[in-house]
Amino acid sequence: MRSIAVLAAAAAAVSLLSACAPSMSGGAYSRDQARREQNVRLGVVESVRQVQIEGTRSGIGPAAGAIVGGIAGSNIGQGKGAAVGAVLGGVAGGVAGQAAEEIGTRKTGLEITVKLDGGKLVAITQEADETFRPGDRVRIVSDGTTSRVTH
Repeated sequence: MRSIAVLAAAAAAVSLLSACAPSMSGGAYSRDQARREQNVRLGVVESVRQVQIEGTRSGIGPAAGAIVGGIAGSNIGQGKGAAVGAVLGGVAGGVAGQAAEEIGTRKTGLEITVKLDGGKLVAITQEADETFRPGDRVRIVSDGTTSRVTH
């Protein structure tokens, strides 16, 4: 019964980590980006390549994993055996939690190369939430730090 509770806690931790991942979508704006003037450039898509956007490594995954692993490991043996199990379980859980966080927040993205109307080529990588094809007429919206490609 105790192992079911540990597994449930681990599954809940991974679910929470996925929900905390920031969006890399072309249509998602942070609160800081709202109501801010942005520059718009026009162009034509030259190429589109699918890429992986790596997941986050915030420290929450390793911490949650270490807690769950420590609790699970403490159930091994009694006395010093339980203490050793808790330490080893905490270390293993921390490593597993870090991997789970990175994998759980990883996204499929697109590297979109655009030939601007002035002739300059630019490439922008964003989450693959919209379809782009070579020859599509697009807008690049940029605030100087963050840029996104839209139709």
